[in-house]
Parts: sequence; structure tokens; C-alpha cells
Amino acid sequence: MSEPSFDQQAWLGRIGYAGSLQPALNNLHKLIFAHSHAIAYESLDIMLGRTPTLDIASLQRKMIAGGRGGYCLEQNMLFREGLRSLGYSVTSLQGRVVRGLAIDAPRPAIHMLLQVNLPEGPYLADVGFGNLAPTAALLLREGIEQETPHEPMRFIDVGGELTLQARLRGEWEHIYRVIPYPRYDSEYEITNWYTATHPHTPYQSNIIAARPGPDRTRITMFNRRVTVRHATGEADKRHLNDDTEFRIVLRDEFGLNMTDDEIRTCIDVMECKGEKGAPHPFFA
Repeated sequence: MSEPSFDQQAWLGRIGYAGSLQPALNNLHKLIFAHSHAIAYESLDIMLGRTPTLDIASLQRKMIAGGRGGYCLEQNMLFREGLRSLGYSVTSLQGRVVRGLAIDAPRPAIHMLLQVNLPEGPYLADVGFGNLAPTAALLLREGIEQETPHEPMRFIDVGGELTLQARLRGEWEHIYRVIPYPRYDSEYEITNWYTATHPHTPYQSNIIAARPGPDRTRITMFNRRVTVRHATGEADKRHLNDDTEFRIVLRDEFGLNMTDDEIRTCIDVMECKGEKGAPHPFFA
């Protein structure tokens, strides 16, 4: 059941959704598209020394009332609550991220995703995978090329785990393997603590943000590098030079409500500890 404290209307207003509220596949597509475009993927609170909290009240304060984004656990926790408030049946799952790695790499289950159970079958819903989060629901069935508002996607089976792939520049690139077993929220709490506090994860030291853009584009920020990738796979890249440029990009292009001091702190952390070369493969 949905938590009584969830403000469905505030969420729908935040994502700009004014369509049908019936729990149906076509409406699920529209909700995913609206949420992913309105609430950016970002992990900047971790750079500010704030470990994300996953209770619904905190998520609403941050991402709905506070005008901020969040990373996978925050995004999909909030989206799950929104779907449940509308009457959708949702199963919570985890995935093994293999973006930029071997497809069968022995990866831990650190990504949260959702299975929405519909009369048409089980569908993946994921508004929290940065620059390759599917912008439509995807049927959890292998071997079917599925169109989205951005890249075509498909699943292939790898050792009993459906592996999500996107077609970029004419090639199929793998993203994550879906573990087909329900997860408890306590498991997400463990994952959240690990990803937010472990010194070897990229979030403590790097400015990371992503958001779908207009005309099937995606915009990604990794430290000073901002990339706009087109549906063809071609990309336009630019580098930021000063605080003013950082403020413009974070506020205007990613829609983040951040103070000058918060942005300056993130830049300071990045300059001291951030990666100097190419983006982490998860965010390339």
C-alpha cells in the first residue's frame, strides 16, 4: 500500500503530468517520460557530505518540494511510490551494472529498478539510470527490439539474468543485468550506504548529472565535461571553465535548485579529488 504521507498531486505537478491516472501501459509510458525529463539524475548531495535518505517524506522534500534530483535509489523509490498511489502493481528489483564492462562481469547488485505487473506482461520501469535510463516501459522478454523515445533497446539472456542493451551508433551496448527476484527495502538501505560512503565509488568526488533532452537527445555532465548525445550516437561535447558556467548548466540545463555555496563546494571537491580524465564508464 502507498504510504499515507505521499502527495500524489505534488508529484504529478512536479513532473508536469496531466494525463489519465488509470494504471495502464500507455499511461505508464507517459509517466516514465514525464518523470525522467522533469527530475534529473544527480548525486551532488554526496559531494556535500549528505548521505541520501530513502524514506518517502525525505524524498518528497528533496525532489518534489526542493527542486532537486537524485540517483537511482532515490529516483526509483519516489517513482515506485507514485505508481503505487495510482494503483499499479510494482515489484522491486535490483540490477548488476555492466556499462563499459564485460557483459558477464561479476558485478554486485547496486542498481534499483522496478517491474510493473500489467495485463500485457511484466514491464521494466527505471527512471534512475543516468544517461541511459529507458524513457519508456520495456517488456521484460528477451530478443525483442523495443522502441523508446530515445534509443532502441532490448534484453538478452546472460546466465538467467536479462541484460538490458541500447543500440548506439549502430551497435548494441549493454547496460545492466536484471536480477529476477524481488528485493526488500532493507537491501536498498545497504546498497545506498555502500554507494554513498564507499571511497571507491565515483559519487563522493565527481560532479555527475544526466537528463533526457529535446529531440531525442540526452545531456550528461561529468565534472567539467558536458555531453549532448543524439539518438544516432553522435555527441557534442564542451568543457566548463568557471563558476558561472557551472551554475548555468546545473540550474538551467539540469533544473537543479542549488545555492551558489553548494555549487562552489561541489567544484572544490571535484578540483581536489575528482577524476581528471575521461568520464567513469557508467557515465560516458
